Amino acid sequence: MANEGVNQGRRRLLVGATGVVGGAGVVALAYPFLATWQPSARAQAAGAPVEFDVAQVEPGQLVRVGWRGQPVWVTHRTPEMIASLEENRPLLADPDSNVAQQPAYAQNATRSIKPEYSVLIGICTHLGCSPSYRPEVAPADLGGNWRGGYFCACHGSRFDMAGRVWRNVPAPTNLVIPPHRYLSDTLLLIGEDEEGAA
Repeated sequence: MANEGVNQGRRRLLVGATGVVGGAGVVALAYPFLATWQPSARAQAAGAPVEFDVAQVEPGQLVRVGWRGQPVWVTHRTPEMIASLEENRPLLADPDSNVAQQPAYAQNATRSIKPEYSVLIGICTHLGCSPSYRPEVAPADLGGNWRGGYFCACHGSRFDMAGRVWRNVPAPTNLVIPPHRYLSDTLLLIGEDEEGAA
């Protein structure tokens, strides 16, 4: 017989070693291909949370911060601006922010963690235009009931100083509030909250 004199133990060792070497080769060939499916470091950095020190924002001032290719508005509201929020209620479509356009911790009267700082994504919820910051009270072009806020000149949508949309305007919902949290009294982290990254 042909198998007479064959060392079966040695045969199994050679078959096993060949299998191990072949498997390692497949893994070595597949790894670079699979690695190309992972997002690049640049792409990961583009989606990373952004730190911003709100201490540099003067009362009444709006500062734009970029996060994930979107403009995030950080506005330092004055006591008068905060007081105007309650006066706006009759004009608003969703004064209590019942539509989920904000994290749960920002579903309150000021739509914020700290009443003096508003953090909003500066994109109109109608067609994606970027509204203008109009903090003045009762300007001639916006009327006597304007108490400051954000005005989208593209189609006339109006939002108050908390980003709440007025009734009977094209925009259907309040401005979006991104996930955020404070790392200290003034250091804001946009794009991540207590639950983790967005």
